[in-house]
Amino acid sequence: MIAAVKFFDKHIGNIICNFLGLFNSGKQDNGKEFKKILVIQLWGIGETILTLPAIEALRKKLPKAQIDVLATSRNKEVYCSNKNIDNILRISLNPLSVLNFIFRNIKKYDLAIDMEEYLNISAILSFFAGKTSIGYSHGPRAKLYTNKIKYNDKQHAVQTFLDLIRELGTDFDTGRLPGLDFSKSDKKWVDKFFKRNSIKKDDFTVCVAPGAAESARARIWPYERYAELCDELVERHGAKIIFAGALNEAELAENVRNAMESKSNAINSAGKLTLSRLFCLIGKCRLFIGNDAGPMHVAAAQGVRTIGLFGPNLPQRFGPYGKGNIGLYKGYNCEFSPCINVHKGQVPDCLYPRNSNDYQKCMKNISVNDVLKEVEKLV
Repeated sequence: MIAAVKFFDKHIGNIICNFLGLFNSGKQDNGKEFKKILVIQLWGIGETILTLPAIEALRKKLPKAQIDVLATSRNKEVYCSNKNIDNILRISLNPLSVLNFIFRNIKKYDLAIDMEEYLNISAILSFFAGKTSIGYSHGPRAKLYTNKIKYNDKQHAVQTFLDLIRELGTDFDTGRLPGLDFSKSDKKWVDKFFKRNSIKKDDFTVCVAPGAAESARARIWPYERYAELCDELVERHGAKIIFAGALNEAELAENVRNAMESKSNAINSAGKLTLSRLFCLIGKCRLFIGNDAGPMHVAAAQGVRTIGLFGPNLPQRFGPYGKGNIGLYKGYNCEFSPCINVHKGQVPDCLYPRNSNDYQKCMKNISVNDVLKEVEKLV
């Protein structure tokens, strides 16, 4: 499904963008009053979380405007109950759903802001929905925006999303991520989960997320090292370990747990929680350790001390945002790192052969002791 969406978006989407670009009237006046605004973000959980400061900036700039967000079932829960958002609209990434949205929303919005870094479909949606549109200036998709912003890959993505809002004349900045909301029933479920697994309020509870999204599995640190790390955390700090992740990461998490000597101190929650329950669960932990993936950004947003492990990507761009959080990177031993460049559509598996000793070279360069040193800085 994901491969098909990417193939269609890249090849068919390029043709559509080049054609529609012939009808783009050019840059609009940002001094005009925008009463209805559509923000578009369709993909990753982590990147969706990183758009929240930009939406906060938009609300501060235009406090009386109606701000709607267009998302998918994959990421919409990030926006639920956010005080800066009036309506969450959902779309599926299939032609029928896309065309239905376009026909129902042609020029309905005074302003459309495309927060996707690469997808063509989001640019097409913004072209039809917005009288004025803002997006990044690279690729054929840029032909569809009235206002184009250079994507700065030398700074954190939070700042790069904020650059879209700064086009409207605001200098808003922040050193934190807004917290992610969850319901009372989510909290009740998580409280029962902790009680059922004998986790007390004063326990040194560490959430560990050993997986990564299917788009770039090479971001995963070797599971044997996660097991060794968790055993050390139990021995040094009496830690209770909670493994977190999606359903397709449950087996990986269980492999880590089975490789531990102190597995009685570890619980595997992967695949057992809704996204909003994961927001609550991670927020109750004392420390988070995981790969460059969505749960890491959840932890940072919930104010949990966070250590993210990086290799194919750079923490300068996508590290856990917020004071004191750590993005651990040792990919300098790899000639290809960073091989992940989201804004260029480059999200490959490791560029070394799978059967070679160099496969995941950058991630394997992070030792258990490297992570433990960072843990000691935070606890």
